[in-house]
Amino acid sequence: MIRSEISKKIGEAMKAGDKVRLETLKLLSSALNYEFISKQHELSEDEELAVVRREIKKRKDAIEAYLKVNQKERAEAEEKEMAILKEFLPEEASEEEISKVIDEAISQFGASPANFGKIIGFVMGKMGNKVDGNTVSQLVRKKLA
Repeated sequence: MIRSEISKKIGEAMKAGDKVRLETLKLLSSALNYEFISKQHELSEDEELAVVRREIKKRKDAIEAYLKVNQKERAEAEEKEMAILKEFLPEEASEEEISKVIDEAISQFGASPANFGKIIGFVMGKMGNKVDGNTVSQLVRKKLA
């Protein structure tokens, strides 16, 4: 489980004196604890990964916002945090692998924009934690265009 791994890495960051890593891991730990409290049950690995992805998305959004207002230092700090968070994600499938599953879904449901949701659902169900929903959505849009 990710929570136990984070606790171990927090200790390592404290010993190493790595403040950025320590603060990022504490924020992630806090987000996971908040999710645990709100769900009122032990989080599954999928739920933990969803929290990690949500935290990464927050960093991406912050990077975009900082770059728009020309605050490169803050954007770089967010990028460092995002890199630390990405360590907890499983290795993502390549676009080729995703495309094969999309092709399989299209052959099953048809290449109609009306089947967009079914195709995405099929791909996400089949590939699970190996894919990012935004990547799948973009690839499906390209194939249906």
